[in-house]
Amino acid sequence: MITDRITSKSIQLIIGQLLGNFGHDATDTTIRPYGSGHIHKTYLVDGPKQRFILQSFNQSVFPFPDRIAGNLQQVKDHLNEAELDFKLPLPMKTSAGTLFSDHGESFYRLFPFIDGACIDKAENSRQAYLAAKAFGGFIKACSVIEAGGLMEVIEGFHDLSLRYRQFENALKDTQVAMEGEVSEWVDFYKKQVLLVRKYRKYTDILPLRVTHNDTKINNVIYAQDFSKINAVIDLDTVMAGYVFYDFGDLVRTVACTEEEASTDWENIDVDLDKYAALLKGFGEALSGELTTEEKASLPFGGEMMACIMGLRFLTDYLNGNIYYPISYPEQNLHRAKNQGLLLRALQSKREEITALAEKELG
Repeated sequence: MITDRITSKSIQLIIGQLLGNFGHDATDTTIRPYGSGHIHKTYLVDGPKQRFILQSFNQSVFPFPDRIAGNLQQVKDHLNEAELDFKLPLPMKTSAGTLFSDHGESFYRLFPFIDGACIDKAENSRQAYLAAKAFGGFIKACSVIEAGGLMEVIEGFHDLSLRYRQFENALKDTQVAMEGEVSEWVDFYKKQVLLVRKYRKYTDILPLRVTHNDTKINNVIYAQDFSKINAVIDLDTVMAGYVFYDFGDLVRTVACTEEEASTDWENIDVDLDKYAALLKGFGEALSGELTTEEKASLPFGGEMMACIMGLRFLTDYLNGNIYYPISYPEQNLHRAKNQGLLLRALQSKREEITALAEKELG
């Protein structure tokens, strides 16, 4: 086990073996937990000459590490980082030329450390703008890569049709009583079949691109003074997708007035100032790159991502809370309600959002 600080010989030996596999010395090295991510366990390795990020790899969420390695290798081989105004910290290779080092039944990766500030919530529109511009810049820089050549690292990750079918199947088998709030939110999400049809329409006509697919604000590293973005991180979900995936997840996690775990129902809404900043940053980064249809799809992306996450939370609740960790029995139902209220707010402001998109995207 890796603890907050290396104090035992056994832990020192583990770290020494892992760093040695990457060609680095573990002498006088300390390690502590780093960041707020929930998927992989991440640590800051502080050595006398250099700092690294060491990450244990969660194979229960990402069952195909070879696909991730293949996709990131394509990014590494073809992306011209000189086109970016931020760093893209890709995993470092071991002495054997692989991107993973194993210890026991676990896999580990090593990344260069990028100094800066990570946040879980955008405090202002400027922070939202910078994040959107960085994620848009990533898509543009990856336009030289053939998206169809990348592998699917999580099957059906952003497939709204699939998530809706999983929701329907859960309804057939659930032991949960259809009453009260459960019935209310089941009925609400059933009506989102119209979004599913719109999703199919867009995926039929839009070009596939290399997308990040997890554009939460804590997946960028800001400069300490928040004047710029130092790095875009957490690239495990990089694969073929559509621009509305990345823009939509930005809307869901940045433009919402409350975080997805909030039960402050009355205060869940859309911050239109931050929404406009997201459009501005994303549009500037992809200037001249987006098709007319892609521009039109961006407002849909916010609704679609709120819907897909709500469906996933509600499906898990109906299935007995078998996927998402919970701290109380109704938490996944409440998460679905949270996303449903955001979706309702986005839909009620479609006219204003359309006007913002026309202004910022042209």
